[in-house]
Parts: sequence; structure tokens; C-alpha cells
Amino acid sequence: MWRVEMASVNLRAWDVVCDARSPCEYDDDHAPGALNFPVLDDGERELVGTLHKQASAFEARRRGAALVARNLHAILSAPPFSELGPDARVLVYCARGGERSRSLAYVLSRVGWTVGVVDGGYRSYRAHVRAALHRLGKLEYHLISGPTGSAKGKMLDMIDECGGQTIDLEGLANHKGSILGDNPHSPQPSQKRFESLLAARAATLDPRAVVFVESESNLVGKLHVPPELFSRMRTAPRTSLALPMRARVGWIRAGYAHFETTHVAELRAALDQLVRLRGRETVGGWLRLVDEGRWAEFVQQLLEQHYDPAYAKSKETFYGQAGDKASAGDVLELGDCDDATYRRAARELLARYGPRNQYSG
Repeated sequence: MWRVEMASVNLRAWDVVCDARSPCEYDDDHAPGALNFPVLDDGERELVGTLHKQASAFEARRRGAALVARNLHAILSAPPFSELGPDARVLVYCARGGERSRSLAYVLSRVGWTVGVVDGGYRSYRAHVRAALHRLGKLEYHLISGPTGSAKGKMLDMIDECGGQTIDLEGLANHKGSILGDNPHSPQPSQKRFESLLAARAATLDPRAVVFVESESNLVGKLHVPPELFSRMRTAPRTSLALPMRARVGWIRAGYAHFETTHVAELRAALDQLVRLRGRETVGGWLRLVDEGRWAEFVQQLLEQHYDPAYAKSKETFYGQAGDKASAGDVLELGDCDDATYRRAARELLARYGPRNQYSG
């Protein structure tokens, strides 16, 4: 068993990466690929903390040791440890590299596995994440912009498929970036988890090549885009996607189909929030279209009366003080949002803007 510095560790070099913290701590954020093996669960951790405050440190340690011993038995009796071969390498961390990781690491090492303990625990991992986010400010970006329904996320997917570099902020944030952008099947990650996912993505990027990213505000749902990245986005060159209204309506309906079926009540509640911005008469008209099931007409009116004006205003805010490269972006006219159309456009963007030296000089 030995101490490992997070700054130098290659997580992929370990057969199992163990997060020994409680489930709530793990759910909030964890190292890439780490599995949760809590030596104290949430309730047990609270109990030990209460004993430490109200009884004594000795009583807290005695109760904690008994709980840890029971949990270690369960951990070792179940996969992957019940099936792990003798030559396996296991990395362990807790909050600060203290008692929880040491207790798990000691038992694993006594079995005979090669065991490392992250010095500083999750706290040192967070320092690693912050350093990775800082490096985002040193990359070159090209923004993919356009009004709602222009399938910007699809363009990023096609650029990625064609060999380009992308950061999908909405994908990492699990949110489509608007008042209707919540994923009905799963919540957004925590801010820390979002930053971890972003740092992991950044680690795969070649600093010599341009990174394509969708134009966003500094908030994606409830999550903040790191300032190092957002400041670079503000001055990055951009390409705006232009689609016919018919294609935009079709794309929106396909991506938000749950609002036409299982989540009509949630749609109505979200539209009610726009009364102060768009007026009761306008919102009332949208709601009547919803009640009548006139979905294509509803989506077109929502785009024309809410999203398009909001997009025009956001461009003024986003690019108002930006440099010439950002404010004078080009427009890519697309007849439809078919895969073949977007794949051709992605190849065109990569041919035109892919090399970093396009922006130098």
C-alpha cells in the first residue's frame, strides 16, 4: 500500500478505482470510472459525527470501527472483489485521504492486491479538475450558433463523427439550454459533476487543433459554464446555422416529443412562466394550441414569438463587446436537418476552420 499523487496518476492503469466516501458524496461528484464502496453510508457517517460532537472522539471511533468492519465484510464478499484476481491493482480515495480510505486500503492490501491511496483524496482530485478547467482558457474555439431548432447539437455530433474536436456543453449538463430544456428522465448533474465531466472531455482534446462548441450563455439550465471557457467563447469565431422554419419545427417536435404525450402538464407549467415576459394574451394563445393538439402551429408560434426574439437579443448581449472575429461570423444555409446534409456541412466546416492557424496572425 502506498500514497499516490492525483496529479501524476493514470486512472486507467488501475483495475478498480474505489471511492470510499458515502453515497451522497459520491453522487455529488467522483473521479472518472470510480465505483462507490462506502465504508460508512450516509446515515452511519452522520451518526459517527454526532457521537464525536455529543459524546467523545473515543465513542465515535469505537462505533465507527464496528460499522466500518461490517461494511468491509460486505464489500469484500461481493463483486468485483469476490472475483478479482491476485495481480489486480486497486486505487482508493476518500474525502481527504484519511481514515476511510486507509481502512479500506489496508484490508485490500492484506488480501494481497496492489493498493494505492490517493494523497489528499477527493480534495486533491478537485484541484486536478480546477487545473484542467483553467487549461480550457488556452484552447482555440469555433462556435456553432443559430436560432432554436437549428440542430446545433447534431452539427457537433457530425463534426465529432468526421474527426473534429467538440465540447457538447448541453450533453454534459443534461439540459437543452432553455426553459423547456429539462431532461424528463434524469436530472442535471451537480456543478462539481459537470465540471468533472468537462475536465475529462478536455483531457481528450489536442491543444493544436480547434475545438467546436455550441454558442451558449454562461448558464446551461442551472449549471455555470466555467469562466475560463466562457471568456474564450465570447471572442471565438462562429458559424450560424440557418434552417427553414418547417425543418426547425420538425426538429423541435422530434426532440421534445414528450411534451406532446406524457408531459403536457409540465409544458403548460413552463409556458405559464413566460407570461411576465410575453404577456398573458400571447401565452394564452399558445396554451389554446396545446389544448387543441395543433402542435406544429404551436411550435412555430413559440419560435417566432419567443425563441427567435430571445435569440436576437442574446446575440447582442453575447457579441456586443466581442472582437471582430466573433461578431462577423458566417452563415451556413441548410435545406433540412437530414444526416447527409449535416455530415456534408460538418466536413465543410472542418475543411474551412479545422486548423488552428486559421485564427492566427
